[in-house]
Amino acid sequence: MSFPNPEPGLVISYAYLWRHEHDAGADEGRKNRPCVIVLSVEQQESGTQVTVAPITHSKPNGDTIGLEIPPRVKQHLGLDHETSWVILSEVNQFIWPGYDLRPVPGKKGEYAYGFLPPRLFEAIKVGILDLIIKRRGKITPRD
Repeated sequence: MSFPNPEPGLVISYAYLWRHEHDAGADEGRKNRPCVIVLSVEQQESGTQVTVAPITHSKPNGDTIGLEIPPRVKQHLGLDHETSWVILSEVNQFIWPGYDLRPVPGKKGEYAYGFLPPRLFEAIKVGILDLIIKRRGKITPRD
């Protein structure tokens, strides 16, 4: 079993823990889902810290902010045909590969769907950074 390098823009399969679940006392995500690696930072003592944003079929509402994924990108990644969004207003952080990295459904031993196009990834990265600067982005630690 070989894990991919945790590169920004890579979409992985991960047991994402939503912030509301974390706040309610959960420490494990209920569902494996595609997530985008938005940041990967080598830390001398503990390894590589990775920040991921979830991909969901649920349309953002209320305080949740998301960016719709174009159908051609979903097709390129091998995702389903339903409309999906990358959620920008919350992320998980963990030390790679962590306990919650999961194989891509139907692809034994593979943990990544592929990379987002650079322009889409840049829009996601800028959106998340903007929300964090404005203190509207939530970071949930997973270690």
